[in-house]
Amino acid sequence: MGFNCGIVGLPNVGKSTLFNALTATAAAEAANFPFTTIEPNVGRVAVPDDRINKLVEMAQPAKITSTQLEFVDIAGLVRGASKGEGLGNQFLANIREVDAILHVLRCFEDENVTHVEGGIGPLRDAETIETELMLSDLESLEKRIDPLTKKIRGGDKDAKTTLELVEMAAEALREGRPARSVAPTDDRADLFRQLQLLTAKPMLFVCNVEEESAATGNSLSKDVIAWAREQGSDAIVVSAKIEAEVAMLESSEDKAEFLESLGLAEPGLHQLIRSGYKILSLITFFTVGPKEVRAWTISEGTEAAQAAGTIHTDFERGFIAAATIAYDDFIAYGGEQETKDAGKMRLEGRDYVVKDGDIILFRFNV
Repeated sequence: MGFNCGIVGLPNVGKSTLFNALTATAAAEAANFPFTTIEPNVGRVAVPDDRINKLVEMAQPAKITSTQLEFVDIAGLVRGASKGEGLGNQFLANIREVDAILHVLRCFEDENVTHVEGGIGPLRDAETIETELMLSDLESLEKRIDPLTKKIRGGDKDAKTTLELVEMAAEALREGRPARSVAPTDDRADLFRQLQLLTAKPMLFVCNVEEESAATGNSLSKDVIAWAREQGSDAIVVSAKIEAEVAMLESSEDKAEFLESLGLAEPGLHQLIRSGYKILSLITFFTVGPKEVRAWTISEGTEAAQAAGTIHTDFERGFIAAATIAYDDFIAYGGEQETKDAGKMRLEGRDYVVKDGDIILFRFNV
């Protein structure tokens, strides 16, 4: 199961600098944060999670596998992209393929770095991209109305529900609201996702600030954070320049010392990775043994049998039960056998909804 975040933004906002720092950091820390380059602008990076480190200390496995997230550095966008300006068509095609959007906004002044709009204005920039995405979505929806109307005349019941969703989303877009603002949470949710609307994707705003503001943010980033929350989204503060410098340092000690001197507890990219994981509504469960400690990524609400299928299809097909231990219990009692002796291991059925941090041993028969 793959999950990916597209990194988007106007030209010269620090988008590619962040992506390059992400790839360099992951490559340098391959033991703990593995990274695989798929294409020049696509890579997978491990999600930082202290829990797996504690499990490794206890189990001493021969192998460690972290849960991963894919990042895509998408071509820059300019005003008019929905009409094909710049690399607009490429931008919109690429962004349609990702599961969530990380929107990088320039929140720093630098006379040596030009701005495509002629001056710094992160809220204006955010609205520029959001407008282009909404225009593209609206055009896509309006093209669907006539074909769906014809299907309804032919007695297609699904077409009626789809048309209702199309008209609901189109109305929101005409009012200047993204499609995610009207996304249904009932049994029509899957049908709504099939519309593949750009503005229905979850979005995180990434405020790229100057070095001095990395720990606290600045007035521009604070405006973005407040605005994002009004939109039902979230925002984080990162300094691309600092992340690039951290990526160049070889030892973890040097990195920690450098970050501490700036009042930072960890690289901003760690927060970015975790935030990307969060906006995709993902959780982690673990398998623990002497051969391997491994973290697995699933969506919130996944049932035990489906979770077993992420390991191997045979596990789901022949599912019997899931021997489950809560992470906190595993740590508190000191391991699997100790937790079992304390009566804290549970046998769960196929309909059990997996919780974040569960340690599971699947029982199956094929």
